[in-house]
Amino acid sequence: MLDDIKPIRPRSGMPQQTNQNTENIAVMPAPAFMTPEQVAARDSRDELPPPQSTAHRGKAPRGPKKWIAKWKRLSRNKKIVIISALVGLLIGGGLIWWFVLRGKPMPAMPVIKEETKQAEEPPKPIVSRLTGVKVTTDQEKLPVTGIMIENSPDARPQAGVYEAGVVYEAIAEGGITRFLTLFQETVPGYIGPVRSVRPYYLDFLAPYDAPIVHAGGSGPALAQVKSEGFKDIDHGANASLFQRVNNRFAPHNLYTNRQAIINLQNSKGWGTSTFTGFVRKADQPSATPNAKTVDVTISGALYNSHYDYDAASNSYLRSEGGRPHMDEKTAKQLNPKVVVAIVTTHRYDGIYSVYGVTGKGDAYVFQDGSVTKGTWEKANRKSQYKFSDASGASLGLNAGQTWVTMVTGSDAIKHAP
Repeated sequence: MLDDIKPIRPRSGMPQQTNQNTENIAVMPAPAFMTPEQVAARDSRDELPPPQSTAHRGKAPRGPKKWIAKWKRLSRNKKIVIISALVGLLIGGGLIWWFVLRGKPMPAMPVIKEETKQAEEPPKPIVSRLTGVKVTTDQEKLPVTGIMIENSPDARPQAGVYEAGVVYEAIAEGGITRFLTLFQETVPGYIGPVRSVRPYYLDFLAPYDAPIVHAGGSGPALAQVKSEGFKDIDHGANASLFQRVNNRFAPHNLYTNRQAIINLQNSKGWGTSTFTGFVRKADQPSATPNAKTVDVTISGALYNSHYDYDAASNSYLRSEGGRPHMDEKTAKQLNPKVVVAIVTTHRYDGIYSVYGVTGKGDAYVFQDGSVTKGTWEKANRKSQYKFSDASGASLGLNAGQTWVTMVTGSDAIKHAP
């Protein structure tokens, strides 16, 4: 069994002992007996490095070194994001400390008010200064024109009267009435029969700053037109504006054209009219109308007028001489929105009428199916008629055609509900 044990060889790198000069080498004691396994274990221990602490073996670095290592591995963009977030936290924390923890209130955040556009008010309607009805800008700029219209039985039915804005009615002579018709926004192409002028019609006309369209006139009237500077459009000097029709005999067959007159007004520098019309109001139909029928006595059966209230149009259908008063041009019955009866004086100077057209007096105003008894006032020729109720308050008239008739007393007016 001892034959199987091999002699121990010297370790690599160590000098081998020889038998030479053995006499000079001390004899080492023989090593203790070891098995092969013990020898292998001894050799492996001799080859290992010096022992060191093994507490950290198998674990990642801890503490600052760990975070430094991670930081170094981050990209540049991530580093910027992290730094920005940290700066934001520092600033936010500082603000919170300054305004909250220190006990001071944070400044109020500015309130941003949304601009709200105010609702634009609808434009005010343009109304005619003559009638009070809604008109266009061009219509409102038109000048006023006054035209004398005949009312004898041979002149009926007249043309263009339905479209007049204001009509004044008075006796010319012999009980025969005549109309001064005033136009602004309407432009009828056929108006007539045109007849002569009288002084009191000039009183009706003067407040409107309008020319007078006529075919002659009484001596005093023609003299006043000239001396007082009225805008004069007489047939004699302006024959091209007129025409004679062949279905009537003279002098009841003279007609004119409103547009032709406007053209002449513009050419003469009369293209505008500066005036104040009647005070107007909105329609207010009465729930209990007390004037559904109206009768006006002027001079006689052929010229006395009658009115029937039409609730649908809130107007008065006019009749005269016992028949509906029709318009030749429109084939419609005249239907003024307002009927005014002015109580004043009347007399004859020769064959011509003389009226008291200035001063004060009683007035009856029919509109909305009812009557209001009040007063009229006109200071002078150029001033406008003003109407007041019984208490003295201004009396407004409905918008639309207004018919004004001169009568000699309150007994000339009758009405019924």
